[in-house]
Order: sequence, then C-alpha cells, then structure tokens
Amino acid sequence: MKKRIKQRTIGRKTGPRKALQKSLLRSLILAGKIQTTQAKAKDISPLAEKLVSKAKKGKMSQVRQLSGLLGNEAAKKLIEEIAPRYQERKGGYTRVIKLQPRRSDASPRAIIEFT
Repeated sequence: MKKRIKQRTIGRKTGPRKALQKSLLRSLILAGKIQTTQAKAKDISPLAEKLVSKAKKGKMSQVRQLSGLLGNEAAKKLIEEIAPRYQERKGGYTRVIKLQPRRSDASPRAIIEFT
C-alpha cells in the first residue's frame, strides 16, 4: 500500500520525468508562459517557485546551480529579469489557469505563467 506519495510521476520513470521538467521550466522562463496539460503545469509550478527564490538571493553558488540546471540563457533571464520583479514578494510567483480540454484526446489543459 503506497502512502504519502508527494511527487507526481506523469506516467514516466525518473530520468524522462526530470528531463521533461527541465525542458518545461526552461520554456516557461524563456517565454513567460506556456500551455500544457494540467498535471504537468501543477508539477512544475513548485519547481519554478523554488528557482525564482534561488535567483532572488543572487549569490554565486545559486547562479552556478541555475546555469547548470537550466542553461546559461535561461539562468541569465531568470536572474536579471524575473527575480528582480519579485524582490518584495515572498511567494506565489506562478499561476495555473485551466483551459478547455484538448479536442483530440480530451486531456485537461492549462496555462502556467508568472504573475
């Protein structure tokens, strides 16, 4: 009996799931908002919030972590553009907006964006 499972698996094993999360986070940071399924949006929302909190600190160790995780372009945008917007805010940097289901397979869709 599985109890207290906190993480969504999104129907993938660990490696492919982490790769998907990285690519969605990179796209979210570079574009500002992305359209995806509700499960994926809810899965990356707390991860994006933690990345913004790290970028707000602005120490060199956090900069290196972010560039290793996201790549130089996305980390630079996160540190220079996104994090200064939320300097006074203590949390709640992303919002998930539900959309109508997809026509082909009726999977619930959502938009995730920075507030």
